[in-house]
Amino acid sequence: MKVIGLTGGIACGKSTVSAMLQQLGAVIIDSDKLARQVVEPGRPAWQEIVEWLGQDILTVNQQINRGKLGEIVFASASERLKLEAITHPRIKEAMEDSLAAAQASDCSVAILDVPLLFESGWHKKTDANWVVWLPFAIQMERLMKRDALTESQAKSRISSQMNLEKKRQLANIVIDNSHSLEYTRKQVVKAWQQLF
Repeated sequence: MKVIGLTGGIACGKSTVSAMLQQLGAVIIDSDKLARQVVEPGRPAWQEIVEWLGQDILTVNQQINRGKLGEIVFASASERLKLEAITHPRIKEAMEDSLAAAQASDCSVAILDVPLLFESGWHKKTDANWVVWLPFAIQMERLMKRDALTESQAKSRISSQMNLEKKRQLANIVIDNSHSLEYTRKQVVKAWQQLF
């Protein structure tokens, strides 16, 4: 089984590329989905977050209010590190379990869809790393539109991740997602074919 790390910056279209790879037959291990699972009500990470930030961080149905949590952790590096200390070990364990399940299912390609691929060291566990890339201006525009953010909020979220140009330099494959969907798909198919 080949393991490909897939990353990019916020609002760069990583989910779009991930969906294309799934259509081609890859098993997708999505760290964002796993991150949501580990903070479901009653789970250990959920309990630690509530102990840390109080009941005000919860919605009426006891879910973590992701918007409120985002405001807290994107405004302060130390708060973001606290959240990562709570969630990352649990996400890592869930990813390892998912990777083992993919291996056991005899799939040929598993995609580790991880926003913080290089920052978390997951890139060392892959056969190759792909980065979904956009020019900064387009990334800002898409993020502001998608999440209804101000310019300063969008800049704060982008700057909380590794610089996209640095990720691009670390990549084995760069998928330019600044043009049409078809242009992106052609690059994904070409990179996929090179795996076999």
